[in-house]
Amino acid sequence: MRVLIANDDGFDAVGIQILAQRLQQEYDILVVAPDRNRSGASNSLTLTRPVQPIKVEKNRYRVDGTPTDCVNLALSGMIDGDVDLVISGINHGANLGDDVIYSGTVAAAMEARHLGRPALAVSLVGCKYFETAAEVVVRLMKDSHTLALPAGILLNINVPDVPYNELKGIQVTRLGYRHKAQAPVSAKHPRGLPSFWIGALSEPHDASEGTDFCAVENGYVSITPIHTDMTCYEATLPLEKWTDTVTL
Repeated sequence: MRVLIANDDGFDAVGIQILAQRLQQEYDILVVAPDRNRSGASNSLTLTRPVQPIKVEKNRYRVDGTPTDCVNLALSGMIDGDVDLVISGINHGANLGDDVIYSGTVAAAMEARHLGRPALAVSLVGCKYFETAAEVVVRLMKDSHTLALPAGILLNINVPDVPYNELKGIQVTRLGYRHKAQAPVSAKHPRGLPSFWIGALSEPHDASEGTDFCAVENGYVSITPIHTDMTCYEATLPLEKWTDTVTL
């Protein structure tokens, strides 16, 4: 199996390096990652300038673009041929609930699904035990041939930041969601221009049983299946009734 590894924390991030080191013991690995931290890039593509992949060493590329750029280039044949599976991560920090809207980690996996490859987005809910998350990935991959998912599905995996032997198990979850983000924080600009840091994420609003927040809080690996169809099917019938009354 040939595995493409991407991320949003950048080529030199600890998480992606540990994942690559662990997987290369058993798989053919291709690493294509941004040249710097691109957290929060979501699904953005670089369309206003050329993107330059720089070969660092064999099967290792640094790209001056977004996580989605990296996967797009790798899977379009611009970089070193075909791959069987795409793994995005290991992210430095959680991608739980509505974090997935902004996450470059999840976006890289989503691009892989757009391009017809199975994909995992993997995040460590912390910044210490990356080896734990890497081992979880290896264990999941050993039985991946038995998993049959509908087209367009990616798996969002969040791993508690604990030693591997302290994990309670795995739970299949739904996305929870957070309270609205905190207010922007004023920042000083050398020329006195209005400047702000974007507000930090807030605490969970829905962390009830069955959510990814709840699973991780209780020591379980959370796996949430995600797809890109954002249609709210429950709203179609009332919307049709309403539009039937509208005259154009």
